[in-house]
Amino acid sequence: MVDLRSDGKYGAARRIVRALCDAGHRAYFAGGCVRDLHLGLEPKDYDVATSATPDAVVKLFPNALTVGAHFGVVLVRDDGALATEVATFRHDGVYSDGRRPDAVRFSTDPREDVLRRDFTINGMLLDPVIFDKTGDTAAATLDYVRGREDLAAGVLRAIGQASLRFAEDKLRMLRGVRFAARLGLEMEPRTMAAIRACASEIGQVSCERIRDELTLMLTEGHARRAFELLDTTGLLAQVLPAAVRMKGVEQPPQFHPEGDVWTHSMLLLEKLQAGVPATLAWGALLHDIGKPATYQPPNPAVPGDRIRFNGHVEVGVRMTEAIAARLRFSNEDAAQMVALVKNHMRFGDVKQMRESTLKRFLRLPRFEEHLALHWMDCMSAHGDLELYEFAKRRYEAASAETIRPKLLVTGRDLIQAGYRPGPEFKSMLEAAEDAQLEGTATTRDEGLAVVRERFGRAST
Repeated sequence: MVDLRSDGKYGAARRIVRALCDAGHRAYFAGGCVRDLHLGLEPKDYDVATSATPDAVVKLFPNALTVGAHFGVVLVRDDGALATEVATFRHDGVYSDGRRPDAVRFSTDPREDVLRRDFTINGMLLDPVIFDKTGDTAAATLDYVRGREDLAAGVLRAIGQASLRFAEDKLRMLRGVRFAARLGLEMEPRTMAAIRACASEIGQVSCERIRDELTLMLTEGHARRAFELLDTTGLLAQVLPAAVRMKGVEQPPQFHPEGDVWTHSMLLLEKLQAGVPATLAWGALLHDIGKPATYQPPNPAVPGDRIRFNGHVEVGVRMTEAIAARLRFSNEDAAQMVALVKNHMRFGDVKQMRESTLKRFLRLPRFEEHLALHWMDCMSAHGDLELYEFAKRRYEAASAETIRPKLLVTGRDLIQAGYRPGPEFKSMLEAAEDAQLEGTATTRDEGLAVVRERFGRAST
C-alpha cells in the first residue's frame, strides 16, 4: 500500500503518479489543474490520468473508492481528508443521452484519452516528476492538441470537431462559456458556431447541472462577461428566456441614466466579486426580472409623466419562484432569492418607516445580502447611496436584542387574558410586538393594554 501522507493536494496527487509509474504504468496530471499551473494559478484539485485499469489502481491503493469504475474513475484517498480522482485513459463510445458515453474502451495511449476531452486548454497532460525537477511547466507537459498555444493566445477551442464534442456532452456548451468568461478567452469561430447551432439542445441537460453551471458563472467574478456570452451564443434564450426579455426595455432616465433593464442588470453582475453568495448573485440577476412584463410607457396626455413598472416586484417574485423551482434550488436558497427580489424596492422608504417596520426590515434573514444588492442597484443606476448608508448605519448599530427582543406578550399571555385562539391572534401578537419595537410598551401589561385598545377586551 502506498503511503499518502497529507501534505497538500499537489503532494498527494504527485505521490499517486509516482506510485503508478513505479508500478510500470503511465500517469500524469490532467485537465484543469494543468491549465491552471500554466496560468500560474493554484488549482483547486488535481486529477490524474493513467494507463492503469481501475482494478490495477485499486490493487495499488486498497483504500480507493470505485466511484465510476464503468468510466474508469477511481477516488484515491490519503490518510487525511484529501482525495484525488484517478481516471484510466479511455476512448468513449456513443453518447446517446447527450451527457455520458454508453460505453468506454480503456486505453494505454494518453493521446487517445486527450482527443475525447472538451477544449484544448483542458487537454494538456503534465508529468509532476519532471515538473518537480525542472520547475518548467512547458518541459513537463504533453500537449497533443496545442492547448498551450491556445492558452497563450487567449483562445477557447474545442478539441477536434466542435459540433461532435457538444453533441457528446451538451453541458460542454455552458462550461465553454464559463471558461471563456473566467479566463478572459475569446471563442474560436468554429467553436462559437457549433454552440450556436447546438444551443437549442441544452435542454437535454438536467436542470440541476444547468443551475450549477449558471451559479458558477455568477460567482466566479466574471458574471457580466459570462451572461453576455450566454446571450451571444443563444444559450441564454434556452436556459433563462426571461433574462433575454430585459433587453431593450427602456427605463426612466432620471432614475436609470445607464440605459435599459438589460444594461442595468449587466452592470450589477459586473460588480459581483468572486466568492459572492450564490443567493445574492441570483438576486442581482433577477431583481428586475418582472420589469419587462410590467412596462408602461409615459402617458402623452399627462405632462411630465414617465416610464413606470407598476407591480414589477410582485411579478418578479412569482417569476423568481418559478425559476427557482424549475432549476431545483433548495427551499432555503429559493426563499432567500425570492426575499431579495421582494424587498429590493423597500429601501426607498427606509427613512420614512416606523421604528417597528424598520426593525422588522433589518432582521430579515441575511440582511447583509439585501444591503449588498441595494448598493449594487444604486451604483448601477443613479449612484445615490444616501438610503444605503442610512440602512447600513442602522443595521450595524442594531443589536439582536433591539431588533428581535424577547416578546412581552405571547399567545399564552393572550389566552390567560381571556382571548380565545383564532384568526386574530396573529394580528394581536404583531400589534403588541410593534408597540414593543416602537418603545411604547415595555412591560407585559402595557403590551396587553395595546391589544385591548385595538381589539377590545376579551369576551367572558
